Amino acid sequence: MSNKRYAGYIKLAKLWERSRESAITYHKNYYAELVAAMPDAVLVDVYIDITGQKEIRNRKEMIRLLKDCHNNRIDCILTPTKAYLAANSREFCYLFRYLNELPYKVDIVTEDEQYQIDTIHNPDCQKEALMEMADSYIRFNPDDFEKWKRNVEKAIVIL
Repeated sequence: MSNKRYAGYIKLAKLWERSRESAITYHKNYYAELVAAMPDAVLVDVYIDITGQKEIRNRKEMIRLLKDCHNNRIDCILTPTKAYLAANSREFCYLFRYLNELPYKVDIVTEDEQYQIDTIHNPDCQKEALMEMADSYIRFNPDDFEKWKRNVEKAIVIL
């Protein structure tokens, strides 16, 4: 059995720029310890955006993460909360759908106690419910999703 490949993702506010190195060190160590404690797991990388940018296409490390997902380097994204992944429901739905359209399955696990997402263990059929939510959202404006996807893919190519 091969190891499950994990990525940590963090989005910090621009004010963290002053403490950039200590923030990066802390989060890399945190995810290294977290994944080391998991059986059959390897940490591929920790992606840390320190930015005021909310849109996914404007976050360099998120784009680098999506590129690695696209290139089948990542099996699961670990993040403290879905708000780090996407600033609003629109982008979260688009991101979730995008990750599920890739030829390789990419799971999401958050640590948020109140609204934890875990598509690996899939309690209460979360993955299916999230996919249904994303599909319902996209159904209202499929052209917007396609435009979003083109912008993300363009950013991946430019990276």
